[in-house]
Amino acid sequence: MSGSTFAEKILCARRGEVVTAAPDLILSHDNSASIAKTFSSMGGGRVRYPERLVITLDHNAPPTNAALANDYQAVRTFVAEQGLTHFHDAGSGICHQLMAEHARPGMLIAGSDSHTCTAGAFNTLAVGIDRTETAGLWLSGRTWFRVPETLRVILTGKLPTWVFAKDLATHLIGMLGADGANYLSIEFHGPGVDTLGLAERMTLCNLASEMGAKNAVFPADAILAKALGPTCGSGMFGDEDADYLRTVELDLCKIVPLVACPHAVDNVRSLSEVVGTPIHQCFLGTCSNGRLEDLALAAKILAGKHIAPGVQFLVTPASRDVFLAALRAGIIATLVEAGACILSASCGPCLGTGQGIPADGWNVLSTANRNFKGRMGNKTANIYLASPAVVAMSALQGAITDPRPGNPRDHFEVQRRQTHAVPLPLTHDRRHGGILDLSDLDDLNTDLMFAGNLTYQIKSSDPAAIVPHLFEAVIPGFGAMLKPGDVILAGENFGCGSSREHPAVGLRHAGVAAVVVKSAARIFYRAAINQGLLLLVCPEAVTAYRPGHILALDLQAGWIEVGSQRFPIPRLTGTVADILAAGGLKSYLSPGRT
Repeated sequence: MSGSTFAEKILCARRGEVVTAAPDLILSHDNSASIAKTFSSMGGGRVRYPERLVITLDHNAPPTNAALANDYQAVRTFVAEQGLTHFHDAGSGICHQLMAEHARPGMLIAGSDSHTCTAGAFNTLAVGIDRTETAGLWLSGRTWFRVPETLRVILTGKLPTWVFAKDLATHLIGMLGADGANYLSIEFHGPGVDTLGLAERMTLCNLASEMGAKNAVFPADAILAKALGPTCGSGMFGDEDADYLRTVELDLCKIVPLVACPHAVDNVRSLSEVVGTPIHQCFLGTCSNGRLEDLALAAKILAGKHIAPGVQFLVTPASRDVFLAALRAGIIATLVEAGACILSASCGPCLGTGQGIPADGWNVLSTANRNFKGRMGNKTANIYLASPAVVAMSALQGAITDPRPGNPRDHFEVQRRQTHAVPLPLTHDRRHGGILDLSDLDDLNTDLMFAGNLTYQIKSSDPAAIVPHLFEAVIPGFGAMLKPGDVILAGENFGCGSSREHPAVGLRHAGVAAVVVKSAARIFYRAAINQGLLLLVCPEAVTAYRPGHILALDLQAGWIEVGSQRFPIPRLTGTVADILAAGGLKSYLSPGRT
């Protein structure tokens, strides 16, 4: 019998199996206010395992309006009433950075944020889930997990000067595509792992979400032991003879500086291809690159210099501790003297819910993890993603600039599925009877389904308020045209991006009978199940559809029919089938359910 992958060891099952397990830690942030309401509606009184909850206030910290301030206070009250000890109030930092205080090797972690996978740097199986599922965990302490297949990435060599973990992660995203690791666990192996510090590992694990991965993980080695000290403990890792789905070998010496161009994380170009692009705003920080090492690198580049006229340079340290360390080291003074504006440790600028929203038509160069249209709060802005070094150097010049001497000309060869750009919003009719055809749209992300800057204005507990905003960036008035019984057809990687459950909540409330896709992002698939929204993955059916075709399906028999063609679909069984049959997780867990 072959060895086991890391995920198989943590979940005590083989790939493809569905198991029920109790996470060691359950992470949530500003959305804890909404989660608490759902928890209460499920009949929740006392949290099942209060010592396992980690709650932070970080996405709009400090709160940007009275409603958010009230939400924050509601969370504080809930924390006090439940006696929760792992609570980080506004200003403490971004949740994924703060997990360094809690995550330890061998843990199973679930969090209501897609970048929960960042904690894989600490040798944990850390996965993102939605708000409803988090409420269910507060209630029962357990949830279902499908044991993922594993992508093994073998690293050799060492990154060259002026090349960083952000470039390595962007290389992987560009090579695999935004859905290239969908539902996979990523394990980093090889001698090159020893050349990467904890901060670099956190960056790599963080960006695994942008490849569609369930999680990413590094070994519990000497580097981790040194970082965590006596609290590190022992961990585990995948065996060399485990049954890996695929192995990718990367020579770190050959990685070059890369940039993810608008409006997709896998629209990757070599830095040399985009040098000279005018920049209006530079942004250094977030859970991807807001650590002390990142701020120190930028300060080294900016020391004694000043940013270009007309450039707005924003910096958000990942936590209060990072800010204090940078302050004591003189890094903050250097950045401010160079013209930077230091913001509170918060996710707001990245999400587009706080300070730093760009003006119309601006080009933004950011160290964040996403560059979807409208991601930073203005759908007319263009977001480029790059390393802290490129962001700092470009701030000096007012244009994308290569920090390396000699103006090298690199080439990045795309080896992934190519998608064609569809101009948005769509102008022609997509309704054919009861079918809404979005089958030509790949990588339809949650920001396009429901704008990120609305996430904390409209709660997922208010589905009627969600519906008018559904897919507004794709088809204006889409929510108003939805009718009970509608079926939506969509392309590849449907629902990629954040863990927000609003789109699934809204579609279910509008009475959508089913969503049939070529492929679906992992977290959105879970969100659909948790809301009782039937989501079927059948690329053959979507491809076969033509306007006027009748669509029929039989879940028990396991088929879907399009026109005169019939295609098999997996039969739903076990917990997943039970949740759907109950009409969603809330009903499934509510008192009195029979």
